[in-house]
Amino acid sequence: MQKPFATTLDPGSSLTNHTGTWRTERPVYVDRLPPCNNACAAGENIQGWLYDAEGGDYRRAWGTLVVENPMPAIMGRICYHPCESSCNRGQLDTAVNIHAVERFLGDEAIRQGWAFEAAPSNGEHVLIIGSGPSGLSAAYHLRRLGHRVTLCEAQPALGGMMRYAIPKYRLPRNILDAEIDRIVAMGVHIRLNTRIDDPVSEMKQSGCDAVYLAVGAQLAQRAYIPAGDAKRILDALSLLRAMEGDEPPRLGRRVLVYGGGNTALDAARTAKRLGATEAIVVYRRTREVMPAHDSEVREAEDEGVQFRWLSTIKKEEGTTFTVEKMKLDEKGFPQPTGELETIDADALVLALGQNVDLEFLKDIEGLGIEKGSVVVDSQMMTGSPGVFAGGDMVPSERSATTSIGHGKKAARHIDGWLRGKAWAPPARHPLASFDRLNTWYYSDAPKSVQPVLDEARRLSTFDEVSSGLDPSTALFEARRCLSCGNCFECDNCYGVCPDNAVIKLGAGSRFKFNYEYCKGCGLCAAECPCGAIEMIQEQA
Repeated sequence: MQKPFATTLDPGSSLTNHTGTWRTERPVYVDRLPPCNNACAAGENIQGWLYDAEGGDYRRAWGTLVVENPMPAIMGRICYHPCESSCNRGQLDTAVNIHAVERFLGDEAIRQGWAFEAAPSNGEHVLIIGSGPSGLSAAYHLRRLGHRVTLCEAQPALGGMMRYAIPKYRLPRNILDAEIDRIVAMGVHIRLNTRIDDPVSEMKQSGCDAVYLAVGAQLAQRAYIPAGDAKRILDALSLLRAMEGDEPPRLGRRVLVYGGGNTALDAARTAKRLGATEAIVVYRRTREVMPAHDSEVREAEDEGVQFRWLSTIKKEEGTTFTVEKMKLDEKGFPQPTGELETIDADALVLALGQNVDLEFLKDIEGLGIEKGSVVVDSQMMTGSPGVFAGGDMVPSERSATTSIGHGKKAARHIDGWLRGKAWAPPARHPLASFDRLNTWYYSDAPKSVQPVLDEARRLSTFDEVSSGLDPSTALFEARRCLSCGNCFECDNCYGVCPDNAVIKLGAGSRFKFNYEYCKGCGLCAAECPCGAIEMIQEQA
């Protein structure tokens, strides 16, 4: 008897479930670099810890976060979060409130008493000079790598510029101390009130194998202002540092602040809290080019800080300050107009920038200094073998976040140098751009708003201005992450594939394609919400 047609075919020859030679493209799963991760100067895996947090596992999320940054409660408060400016969700509704979730995780770790673990000692010993964000970050990462660490600080307390230049209303000292104490508890040997004048000699005398220079920019820049009573003029760093003492400075009822950066705004807002009825920021350019962050300017305005744009201070006579109006030339640079006016004030605070004191490095053989910064190579080592530098000391953006990133990188380079095998950062994935996302899969979800103190409370206390998220709002905010460029196992590709060519590998293991069945239709790539599938040309 003649067999039915279907059974006369050779086994496996049917084209019903198999791909023919006509497929021109095939899908592949890819991992792309989220723009938040890319923008983070500390190198945090932001998308990674948000993924853990959105499942409510805050302990795991904190653990993922501190692989790169050991001070999330601090950085969630003082970082100006460029990650949020780069967040793709900002093009959909509003950016994910990343820094608020980071702060929540840091605060939760303090509440719960979560601790760090150090690796067993490998016998190597590293000297760190400076206990600001860069020095503390380096100490943390070196201890995790098993190195002994001695940290020297010239001041009577740890924290560097975080303690002596950031007001308490932005960074409460109990938070600062808690995160520093957690690092010290890893076995870091601390020497306070210790100024190092010869790092190389100190390294040898202490039996250390390498030294990391992490001194902050603590020298205030000055301007020549003819003054009849110099006691009425002080710099912003001196003012902010004095706030750590027992007796706060007395500025008077009307205070001028000369400068346009965040330190100028900190000085003006501090003056208001010290009782000044008027705090006036004098800046020689316009608000549009002011280096201070918009959020700081808005909060200062809310607190009654006044601004005199396109103005410069010419001289001081008693309680009278002469101010000259400026105008912008065709290139946007301020030029004097000769138009003068006077302002009566009790004090002038100069906030014109900061420099690093590099005098103690002058005798180190091979160490180069250019334009007020230490010269380092790609391994963050100076021209003197075993002497590394980072943070404010090297050419870079001067921010706490950048300094934390430098401390981490320096620790890894120091570890590689001590082991005789240079450390190289892993290759970076291509950037996950907004145009690769299918945003219609995501519902509208406005950013969580952090409560703030009312203006009256702000001006009568140094209490923290902004409150943090609670567990429910932190969970909501973490779930707003779009997981740009990386599969989060939504099952869309599995559900839309008409050929059953997508194989689930189990929770946390994602998927793979069975190319014996895939016809290259591209539905999976077209429907992937986060842009984690790419169609590539089929090779002949």
